Amino acid sequence: MPPKSRLGQNFLRDQQAIRRIVASLGDCKDRTVVEIGPGQGAITHELTGKAGKLIAVEYDRELAAGLSAMFSQKSSSPQAAEKNGLVAIENVDVLSFDFAAVSTAASEKLIVVGNLPYYITSPILMKLAENSTVLDRAVLMVQREVADRVAAPPGSRDYGLLSVMVQLNGPVEALFTLPPSAFSPPPEVHSTVFRWKFAPQFEALNVDRISFPAFLRQVFALKRKTLANNLRAAGFSAGSISGALTASGIDAKARAEALPVEALARLWGSLKTKGATSNDEVAPRLI
Repeated sequence: MPPKSRLGQNFLRDQQAIRRIVASLGDCKDRTVVEIGPGQGAITHELTGKAGKLIAVEYDRELAAGLSAMFSQKSSSPQAAEKNGLVAIENVDVLSFDFAAVSTAASEKLIVVGNLPYYITSPILMKLAENSTVLDRAVLMVQREVADRVAAPPGSRDYGLLSVMVQLNGPVEALFTLPPSAFSPPPEVHSTVFRWKFAPQFEALNVDRISFPAFLRQVFALKRKTLANNLRAAGFSAGSISGALTASGIDAKARAEALPVEALARLWGSLKTKGATSNDEVAPRLI
């Protein structure tokens, strides 16, 4: 069936890239792997026999039906079933997929892989960040510019909220970049594959899993604005902002884009210690 542009469907055709993506996951023969956006099953095929259990999460109903027929164990011989392993197709939006429940059922942390649709890449990454405690590692393909943002260090042009939210939940490593010709139809941009090893830092930074991400959204709300201006816009008083910046050792004119997550955690802690409140004390969902 033809790709649907409204769903950001650009199917990976480069067989060497497919093999590299699966190899980058490492040993998963006894593990549960969740594939996001399997499409026509290119990576899914490569994973069969290499993953203990594979759950392919596909939003497109027609593609999900095709995958179900393709990997149905009912039509397979016992020998084929043993070779292919267990493949389950879930026709759901990944943003509503319950990673925690699957992890609990499997009694282990999950491995994730996927060629992420460009139009919802950031929400999917935020969804994974929200579920970082039940995830082990992920190998993901995204638009090259998004990969640059994900891995950007403080003070760089690409550093922002997405950088902090991803890195707060574990280190990332860019693996390789693919040209548009590796896909059908070819997108207008290059794509980068990166590996994310989940290791949430909330406890080490002494921050809360709910209110700290909400705070990060506040301090990164207006680009090129100082921390003080963003905090004032969020409803913090001038006095509490000044005192917290001083206590945290942060320059009054500093911008969030220049600070590592450790400094932002100190600022959050100082504001909490002083009892400062904003207009939004209830954290939004990360997705």
